[in-house]
Amino acid sequence: MRFLPGLICLLPLLSPLAHAELIDDVNDRGELRIALEANTPPFNFKEDGNLAGFEVELGQMLASELEVRADFVVTDANDLLTGVESGKYDIAINHLTETPALKDRFDFSEPYINTNTQLIAQKEEPQSLLLVQSLTAEKPKAAQPVNLAIPFQKGNPAFHASLENALQRIKADGRLTALEQKWFGAQSGESPKP
Repeated sequence: MRFLPGLICLLPLLSPLAHAELIDDVNDRGELRIALEANTPPFNFKEDGNLAGFEVELGQMLASELEVRADFVVTDANDLLTGVESGKYDIAINHLTETPALKDRFDFSEPYINTNTQLIAQKEEPQSLLLVQSLTAEKPKAAQPVNLAIPFQKGNPAFHASLENALQRIKADGRLTALEQKWFGAQSGESPKP
């Protein structure tokens, strides 16, 4: 038992080694696990059995920039964020916006799109998850601008930096604007249209 005090002193030094960085896990697997619901066109949906939509293509671009493959996992709203929080999924790209309650649980990318949208659901946890849908022909009178961003586990600064760099490259070379044009027919900052 003489070694116990010495061991206790070493624990703070060993703790960073015990927690692997998310980017290391992603690189080791060679894939970015992306959770989505696949039920809200034009954001993400299934078409002829295949995933399609703005966020699906964005996920593919992000994975390519990280030099890994995109592994999309279709899940439901109950599993989406809890799966990211537990490490089951690396990120969720599912038209999510950062809220104060979510900011306590997750780190977020910078917004990938700013859009005027209609709130379609507030899930079980109050003020925690906002899902948005593109505007229909009957536009709400007071649509608020919403910034959509990508949540991931807290405490992964290297992953955060890698994700931000990948997103910035996609924005800088015009691919994100082209993707918005393809799926929404709108310039950045305008309302998506189905």
